[in-house]
Amino acid sequence: MNHETIQKEIIAAVHRAKEDCPLVPSITNTVTIELVANAQLAAGGSAAMVYLPDEGEAIAAAGEAFYINMGTLMPFYAETLPRTARALQEHHRPWVLDPVGIGIGGLRKGLLQCFRALPPSVVRGNASEIIALANLWGLDSGVARDGVRGVDATDSVETARPAAEALASFIHGAVAVSGECDLVTDGTLTVRSEGGSKLFTKITGAGCSLGGVTAVYLAETSPFIAALTAVQAYNLAGTRAAREAKGPGSFTAAFLDALYAATPEEIAANPFVVL
Repeated sequence: MNHETIQKEIIAAVHRAKEDCPLVPSITNTVTIELVANAQLAAGGSAAMVYLPDEGEAIAAAGEAFYINMGTLMPFYAETLPRTARALQEHHRPWVLDPVGIGIGGLRKGLLQCFRALPPSVVRGNASEIIALANLWGLDSGVARDGVRGVDATDSVETARPAAEALASFIHGAVAVSGECDLVTDGTLTVRSEGGSKLFTKITGAGCSLGGVTAVYLAETSPFIAALTAVQAYNLAGTRAAREAKGPGSFTAAFLDALYAATPEEIAANPFVVL
């Protein structure tokens, strides 16, 4: 797939999301739930946040794609997440996994190990999370280390590239690695997207909401194009928001406005390089 073809696919995906308003439920962390929902709405989707096992199963069938974020786990998620993942597989619904906090606690590790047999369509995370998930699933990450320190990356995006490509090949989907310069791969085709803002690191929920928006586009297109479209939209909106923001608070509002206003053609035109 060349640069021009990728741009055409991105434009089509954004158009369809804005026209269809796909229902994209989420099980996401309580710290960032509002930004996740607002970003999904700004991108053209319809958001629904659930917690309980029977809710997850029911809405997995009703939704067109799904987002699972591993932050702020509740004890009952030990039942909710596997049941939801099985329902998604049963109903052939694509979904996005954000393995935030991988390595923190036995419940999170066990649930992420469970997803190896119920794989997502897209994994989105920072470099350290992607490396840790590849290692947890027994894949060749190129880095012999388990777990992460907290929720922030301690590895570069380029260091995580082998792990991302291995994960993408294993799930037959796509992986997006967020960092100083974002990387998206389907295991064979790898793209680097440019732009964004350092202010993303000064607000909570930038990465979490990116996963939610990825799920919106996943309802409309392939895992690779969905992941890249979301990254492109975020990098464009982040660049624009930073120009007028006075700090993290005004940046969040300006970012949502820029995400909402971005046209399909503008998102596709944001700089990216096929590696």
